[in-house]
Amino acid sequence: MESVRTVCPYCGVGCGLEVVKGPAGSKVRGDRAHPSSQGMVCVKGATILESVDRDRLLYPMLRASLDAEFQRVSWDEAFDAIVSRIQAVLATQGPDGICMYGSGQFVTEDYYTAQKLIKGCLGTNNFDANSRLCMSSAVSGYIRSFGSDGPPCSYDDLELTDCLFAIGTNTAECHPIVFNRFRKHHRANPGKVRLIVADPRCTETGQVADLHLPIRPGTDIDLLNGIAHLLLRWDRIDRAYIDTHTNGFAAYEGIVRQYSPDWVADRCGISAELIETAARIWAESDRVLSLWSMGINQSSEGTAKVRSIINLHLLTGQIGKPGAGPFSLTGQPNAMGGREAGGLSRLLPGYRLVTNSQHRAEVEQFWQIPAGRISPHTGRSAWEIVEGLETGDVGLLWIAATNPAVSFPDLNRTKAAFARSPFTIYQESYHPTETTAFAHLLLPATQWSEKTGTMTNSERFVTLSQGFQAPPGEAREDWAIFAEVGRRLGFREQFWFESSADVYQEFVQLTRDRPCDMTGLTHDRLRTQGPLQWPYPDSTLPEGSQPAKRLYTDGRFNTADGRAQFIAVHSRGLAEPPDAAYPLVLTVGRLYGHWHTQTRTGRIDKIKKMHPHPFIEIHPFDAVPLEIGEGDWVAVRSRRGECQFRAKVTKAIAPGTVFVPMHWGGLWDDHAEANSLTHPEACPDSYEPELKACAVQLAKLDRP
Repeated sequence: MESVRTVCPYCGVGCGLEVVKGPAGSKVRGDRAHPSSQGMVCVKGATILESVDRDRLLYPMLRASLDAEFQRVSWDEAFDAIVSRIQAVLATQGPDGICMYGSGQFVTEDYYTAQKLIKGCLGTNNFDANSRLCMSSAVSGYIRSFGSDGPPCSYDDLELTDCLFAIGTNTAECHPIVFNRFRKHHRANPGKVRLIVADPRCTETGQVADLHLPIRPGTDIDLLNGIAHLLLRWDRIDRAYIDTHTNGFAAYEGIVRQYSPDWVADRCGISAELIETAARIWAESDRVLSLWSMGINQSSEGTAKVRSIINLHLLTGQIGKPGAGPFSLTGQPNAMGGREAGGLSRLLPGYRLVTNSQHRAEVEQFWQIPAGRISPHTGRSAWEIVEGLETGDVGLLWIAATNPAVSFPDLNRTKAAFARSPFTIYQESYHPTETTAFAHLLLPATQWSEKTGTMTNSERFVTLSQGFQAPPGEAREDWAIFAEVGRRLGFREQFWFESSADVYQEFVQLTRDRPCDMTGLTHDRLRTQGPLQWPYPDSTLPEGSQPAKRLYTDGRFNTADGRAQFIAVHSRGLAEPPDAAYPLVLTVGRLYGHWHTQTRTGRIDKIKKMHPHPFIEIHPFDAVPLEIGEGDWVAVRSRRGECQFRAKVTKAIAPGTVFVPMHWGGLWDDHAEANSLTHPEACPDSYEPELKACAVQLAKLDRP
């Protein structure tokens, strides 16, 4: 028997897996030595092997137009097509006519090589990733408040906290192993450890809460400012911490003084007593840990919501100590690694910004490219790529390891834009997906089980994900595809890599003396020592030692004066509030068993049986007037599209709000594409679309 340690390729928890290979085949189990998951595994990780050999893309395939049939081509022919198209766009439209859209499914080595090719060698910052739809508001919020990205907490804090404040996260279903760790602590300390959940739905997370706050969608800032108002009124704040470690308190205090309990209760649709109870629990707790995810980030005021959470921690000194802090849970397995490698349109490797001239110069010098090659302008975000296709300003679109024909907002408009692309490269492991229909060139990529690279989870642990199977057909690693294109474009010195270990060796040098310093990490060290948490510089840590588990333990932040910033904001509410024509708010989300657009999980029998069909949750208050009963077919209409679902009538959702899962695309159910209903209005700071809320109307159907 042979075993290989790796990491689960689903959510941002970053669970360790151990793949045991024997004569009868391979089996997967939780890796008990992994510090994040401690041997635990959810159904997705437990069944991952069932999907790896199903419906794989095996060879490069090319077609002249979207209405033509794909024809198998060689890799040389595929590379020739890519290089000639890139050169043509550079000659006719310039570098900004090229866009790449990547994925939190990348290993860090994939992300890094793509940045070097697109931002460095080609000179455009038009690289964005599906992390834009996931955690870019958290990135923006951390940068604005602390001067740098980077979650300051560790999973160990789940077992040390007195109060877990979960807002905009269904942790039990979407990050189950994180929640399992907290629940053991919660159960072992009844009455001493408390859970507050703010969510319009009473999810599996809310069902075990000590206090559930079923607030209306879009009122998170009102709630957070209302809690701050009471903490100030009761003088339950840490004035010494505020005076020593923060700026901007006076302006913040002036705003939250306006958020009285009665006013907030009216806005949020809950009682003033519930708000006061939440504030009282926060005030009485020595260690408060907040968790959030898509319910906060996917908002037209996502950054402001993140900052409002952070403000509460600064107000009470609840940061930089065990069991406390503002903790963003990333949605994808390597969204954190993407942030470290510069994998969004405003970022450069090592937590640098494209708009910072010193940062650009540092990267240009390291990459040995001409000064000024990296553009000083923020590249196109995910939705701006769609707009660029509509206007004809995008001449080449390269999509890798993601399925935007299901995950993007306003899908009807998205698909129409994709259909206008002059040339789309789609680099993917599975075939078909919904995005395949919009591709001219298909490139077969290896996936989790066939490639070796690093992934960073939500608590900054870097794990070496080791390949243990031969790639099927002619599949190649994503980083190797990007590097070969770079070499064929004439950048041989920049793409000298022969292995993913070479890529990582180069990447970590760009993190030197940066907040995410990982210069002490190598593939060999991660293979022998196991997962390691950054910062992990090569100069200060002796062999085998671990860095501090938390950031900002000394109260110094990554700002010019070392102080964190209170940022006062009023709530603006939803970008598309309900009205007489569309009286309900639709919110979308994930289910325990499925993952994103079902590219993997839709091919696993056990998970399909767990979640066989999409549905819509409706409160009886909204269902009864429309004569909608349990199991009835319901048409859901927004200003952009229509879907059809079976009704699930339940009091577990707040009146005025309905919920549908986002996993079903056209390949699985062509009447249930939830994002055909959503709109693209986005946060002005993070550019993250408000996928979590749009206005809809319902109608009962006699039949689908």
